[in-house]
Amino acid sequence: MRRGRLRWRAAGGALVRVLVVWAVSTLTMLALAALLPDFRLQSADGDSVTRVGLTAAWAAGAFGLLSALVWPALVRALLLVPALVLGLLVFFLNGSLLLMALNLIPGERGAEVAPDTAVVVAAVMSAVASATSTALAVRDDEAYRRRLYRLADRRRRRHGPPPGGSPGLVFVQLDGVGFEVLRRAAAEGLMPTVADWLERSHRVTSWRTDWSSQTGASQLGILHGSNFDVPAFRWYEKDTREVMVCNRPTSAAELQRRAVERTADGGLLTLDGASRGNLFGGGADQLALVLSVAARRGPANRSRSGYFAYFSDPANAVRTTLSLAAEVVREIGQSLRARVRKVTPRISRGGLYPLIRAFATVIERDVVVYAVIGDMLAGRTCVYADLVAYDEVAHHSGPHGRDTDQVLARLDRSLALIARVAEHAPREYRIVLLSDHGQSPGETFLGCYGLSLKDLVRAGCGLPVPRRAGRTRSGAEARAAVRAALHRPVEEADEEVRPEPGPDPVVLASGNLGLISFPDVPGRASRRWIERTHPALLPTLAGHPGVGFLLVDGEVLGPGGAAARLDVPGAAEELLAAFGPGAADAVRRTDSFPHAADIMVNSAYDPETGAVHAFEEQIGSHGGLGGEQGHPFLMWPTELSDPGPAPVGAEAVHHVLRRWLREADGPQVPLTGTGRRPEDHRPDGPLGGTLPSAGVSAPDENR
Repeated sequence: MRRGRLRWRAAGGALVRVLVVWAVSTLTMLALAALLPDFRLQSADGDSVTRVGLTAAWAAGAFGLLSALVWPALVRALLLVPALVLGLLVFFLNGSLLLMALNLIPGERGAEVAPDTAVVVAAVMSAVASATSTALAVRDDEAYRRRLYRLADRRRRRHGPPPGGSPGLVFVQLDGVGFEVLRRAAAEGLMPTVADWLERSHRVTSWRTDWSSQTGASQLGILHGSNFDVPAFRWYEKDTREVMVCNRPTSAAELQRRAVERTADGGLLTLDGASRGNLFGGGADQLALVLSVAARRGPANRSRSGYFAYFSDPANAVRTTLSLAAEVVREIGQSLRARVRKVTPRISRGGLYPLIRAFATVIERDVVVYAVIGDMLAGRTCVYADLVAYDEVAHHSGPHGRDTDQVLARLDRSLALIARVAEHAPREYRIVLLSDHGQSPGETFLGCYGLSLKDLVRAGCGLPVPRRAGRTRSGAEARAAVRAALHRPVEEADEEVRPEPGPDPVVLASGNLGLISFPDVPGRASRRWIERTHPALLPTLAGHPGVGFLLVDGEVLGPGGAAARLDVPGAAEELLAAFGPGAADAVRRTDSFPHAADIMVNSAYDPETGAVHAFEEQIGSHGGLGGEQGHPFLMWPTELSDPGPAPVGAEAVHHVLRRWLREADGPQVPLTGTGRRPEDHRPDGPLGGTLPSAGVSAPDENR
């Protein structure tokens, strides 16, 4: 009896909410008809107020019904449209639905609207209806809980029940957020959700990256258990005469293939996992915005499926597009303020950068968070998601300051939303936060010394140097994600992809790490060959005030003629002491890579200020040794075991995450990978194994 009353009460509440949303939509349509000259709800000879109101109510109801029934089918029919184009196309499709709704008004009292005005009316109507529905759910927590349960039930019917009743794990990577940045943000109230977790339920520690402190090396090691032979963000491979770039889809796919082959294991997410917004799949069977599959084409392209699931709700598209415009305006304002105040260091933030920043801080964030919510409602065992917003802004604004503080605050709100949804998921979830690297501040090498690393190398080789120094293009992850969203293929003839053969050195940049390769020399060039062929090159590089040290043929060269063999115990440790504990081990490991460059160049580092000099156009950078870039964080709930001493290297973090999956009684995976050679294991700790790849189904509603 009581259950029946509760069921009738729930049905009555749902009916009331539908009526309220309909009423608000009707009033919105009446207001728009009064404000917009090209939108009319009455006949030419005039109608009574009652007839106009009925016309608006009918049109609002028909529009709402079409949005619910027709819109998802339209989006599925447009799977071949580039994702960002779809975001704009949403408005025109939405306007078309409004025109259809107006034509469904019975009798001869149909409304009239110009096509361009219909786009505006439909956008406002969708936004108002979504805001009203959300506000009603917020006021009625039981209604919100029932909505989530309905979504979860729908997903369980589609994908089956969650495997067992064990807790699931959600790994959220805050790209580029260093350990100290996170602690400061929590202490100063910028990230109240993180602060609350640290006070009540979580612990945090730092971990140390490899020499290549960038997302490609770190995330490959974390997700696939091996980042062997990834010396930098971009590097030249003499055997194929190609440049590998971690955020290029073809390169990412090849690196993932090599890692799986090396470990004889699919990855961290192999069993019932989801990979969202990452460079690599991690073995997941559910993928969205994963770069290693972004080169695929066709209607079933799973790398972009998250966009379509997100835009299947027109209100999402309206809300996100408005936020996108606001972010572009915000970036332009912040850039102008920095120029007026003559803030230093400073780089150019014009061109397409405001749009790229808006993509990273709005579209990618919203789509990834939306996909994670869908994964939790589906009861997936493990999810790994990357939010790149902070990293993109820090590259151009610096890792500390008002610009990045605002991004951190918005990321914290996304974490709060994920935590709120986790309370209503069909299984318990433990949320782990981590980052892949930090960011070190500093003026660019070009800005400080007036020439690029490439110019300096050419001068040392006795080659002509351009009168005007050329800028090195930034390699932030968001740019590649934008290209994938636009279906822009990689230009395989691009000089950066396949340099022209010849005696000239290939000079590449990875943050404050530079790589110099001589294409015509088979294998690694020896120091003797370099000194005989280009006698001024090594002294020019090692003696430059912007260079910290060089790695050449198993030897570290420093300022003032200092040199240390890596195979001589203690020698390299002393020379590299200013770069922190473990620097020599990190360099020693990279020296063992088959594709390490002939000359590896690490910029100078000031221990007092933490500043480095990026060889790219970045005033917040990562990629080499020096400062906060090498100290990301790992934050875990207290129900999981302590990771022990600060993990050293991304592969060690993989080992910790594997252990936590086992503790959650999730995927029963071995703690160590299979099929590995003993010499592959690092001397500073054990290694884990690694993981395969796939589509996304996101929730039908977002809040």
